[in-house]
Amino acid sequence: MQTRRFEKLGFDFSVFGMGCMRLPTITGEDDKKLINKEEAVKMIRYAIDNGVNYIDTAYPYHKGESELVVGMALQDGYREKVKLATKLPVWMCKTYADFNKFLDEQLIKLKTNYIDFYLLHALDKKRWDTAFELGVLDFLDKAVKDGKVRYPAFSFHHNIETFKEIIDAYDWSMCQIQLNIIDDNYQAGVEGMGYAAAKGIPVVIMEPLKGGRLAANIPDEILNVWRNYQVQRSPVEWAFRWLYNYPEVMTILSGVSNMEQLKENLRISIQLRVNV
Repeated sequence: MQTRRFEKLGFDFSVFGMGCMRLPTITGEDDKKLINKEEAVKMIRYAIDNGVNYIDTAYPYHKGESELVVGMALQDGYREKVKLATKLPVWMCKTYADFNKFLDEQLIKLKTNYIDFYLLHALDKKRWDTAFELGVLDFLDKAVKDGKVRYPAFSFHHNIETFKEIIDAYDWSMCQIQLNIIDDNYQAGVEGMGYAAAKGIPVVIMEPLKGGRLAANIPDEILNVWRNYQVQRSPVEWAFRWLYNYPEVMTILSGVSNMEQLKENLRISIQLRVNV
């Protein structure tokens, strides 16, 4: 597994981080899609056993079930092997007390005493302004002081101006942005990635495959370029390599729905080299 060093934080991260938003599912009562818990736990532990040390989830993933399953998977000594990231649903917080309510609930669901990276989830201008007015930065400081959170962070879905405003507002340990081969100027984009990195803030990437759309149905003009290259690779590998060639990228998150996808992402991550 290729790793990169978070110099600001002093540890190495696997270049592939497992996202837990698209875990394998089964059909339950009333045709509801439920996580296949046995398979999901098996996959998460397989990823960790093969070098992944960043596991990412969030309060609303799988309608609240993802954190429970991640908590199950990280028992039996696995918690100590990873940096665990989850996210505060800021849009559900109406008072300062709500910040603590959600954090304490998430700690219970995840079966842990602390969260490594606690992200303000999916910030845009409106959510940021509301959370800021409610005192979310004071809450993060206290959560760190109390030992419940180690590294305050945020994930982002808005424009570059809002991104820079948030970056400049606090001493963030990390930020998470959407970036892929066709979204280089979308939301924070490449410019935002560079802005954060210049301030010493590690950048984690989400949606490297744009929700799976970059793994299939690739336009012919792009396929023809790839086919004429001296080395043949899958669309998934091209997408990962494009991101990996940016030194600002610390970890690339990818949600996997089955063991085959997980093994493919692991294979690619092990073989990654810059500009190869």
